[in-house]
Amino acid sequence: MEHQNSSTPHVVIIPDPVQGHVTPMFHLAELLCLAKLNVTLLSTTYVHKRLNKSIEARFARYPGFRFEVVSDGLPDDHPRTGSDGCWASIQGFALTAEPFLRGMISIGTSVTCLLVDGWLGFANNLAKEVGIPFIALRCYSAANNWLDIFVLKLIQDERVPFKEEDMDKLVENVPGLDTFLRNRDLPSFCRTKDRATCLGLQQAFADEVQRTSEAYGLILNTFEDLEGPLLSLLRSKCPRVYSIGPLHSHLKHRLDEEKTTLPISSSSLWEVDQSCLSWLDKKPAESVIYVGFGSLTILEKEQILEIWEGLVQSNKYFLWVIRPNLVIGGENGTPTPTALLEGTKERGCIVSWAPQEAVLAHPAVGGFLTHSGWNSTLESITAGVPMLCWPYFADQQVNSRYVGEVWKIGLDMKDKCDRKVVAEMVNDVLDRKKDELKESMARMSEAAKKSVTEGGSSYCNLDRLIQDIKMMSIKGAD
Repeated sequence: MEHQNSSTPHVVIIPDPVQGHVTPMFHLAELLCLAKLNVTLLSTTYVHKRLNKSIEARFARYPGFRFEVVSDGLPDDHPRTGSDGCWASIQGFALTAEPFLRGMISIGTSVTCLLVDGWLGFANNLAKEVGIPFIALRCYSAANNWLDIFVLKLIQDERVPFKEEDMDKLVENVPGLDTFLRNRDLPSFCRTKDRATCLGLQQAFADEVQRTSEAYGLILNTFEDLEGPLLSLLRSKCPRVYSIGPLHSHLKHRLDEEKTTLPISSSSLWEVDQSCLSWLDKKPAESVIYVGFGSLTILEKEQILEIWEGLVQSNKYFLWVIRPNLVIGGENGTPTPTALLEGTKERGCIVSWAPQEAVLAHPAVGGFLTHSGWNSTLESITAGVPMLCWPYFADQQVNSRYVGEVWKIGLDMKDKCDRKVVAEMVNDVLDRKKDELKESMARMSEAAKKSVTEGGSSYCNLDRLIQDIKMMSIKGAD
């Protein structure tokens, strides 16, 4: 597909090739397309094969959009889940994407700037080499971006790794976080007991912090009313911070302004089971706990059974997403207890993948048992659904602490996998603490919606980002 013309700014977006990054990147890509920019999105063959085919049809309405793919070097049947699988996919992508991107630029393709995600340092290095501006694009919270700067110091001061008995000790000397963030709330990789691993992390974070400081700006999928204090701190290190989220809600609003009748196509890498919506239609208002642990979480069979037992013992309705590769050793071991199967038949619904935004917007859903991925957190906030957080890895530990301790829009269940705890906390969310959680969530949900409407902070920040990219194009033509 040819781009519109050479005078139109051309942005190349390079996401980490995992679901939690692909989804917001597609939202951003379409927002830039709506602004009449040329956009190339570079991802992997694996991602492209698994995307809902309506995505291609949707983007066909934008003559300036192009999707380029390279291999991540892994076999098609590689699960690409868990921290190891995620990292293997990112590393493989970096190896093949760097020469492809270099070749694209070397043959004279006009590129105004690169929007570079995550740990893809090759793109930053190439941008500096050829003199193209690059903007750092992070798919996690402002709090986690701020914490990245200080993880380096925590390792150097040997406060990471920390001892088991120090899990609930407050993290010191991290401005804005040190009054409530505990060791157990640090990103999961801080829990390593291996000093050598820590030294590797130290170098990785040193590189990441340097790349952010060298970038023209920083794009974040968040909004001012949610993380204003942290965004102010980040601007002391990186003056141009564009908080333009929640991206999924922002895109819907801009499409409404365009008066388009096209629904937003799913960018899910999993086949969505819509039948759960019909199941929800038959349930009372706010009576269902929705359970979804994202695309990368992997659990042991014992963990699944404890959570399952807790859901059944709660005596509440539950809708649970269990991916085919969610469970380690799921095909082996003891059979599922009959009581669980009977309890699920009576009160539960299990699907392999759900249309999450539609589920959270359904009036029957009263709570969300989540892994605390950033996309899920923002989707829950926008829908006004209180959360029960059970984080798995990376930034999710920080997110869950904010949900429970700072924003007061949910409960934090991290590091617990006990059926009695699950049952108790499900009842807290749906009954005992329902009113206070809903009150806090309603205020935050309203703020999220206002941020993406005309005059709102995210709306204005996106306009500023688009104008800055256009100015880059003008300067590049001089």
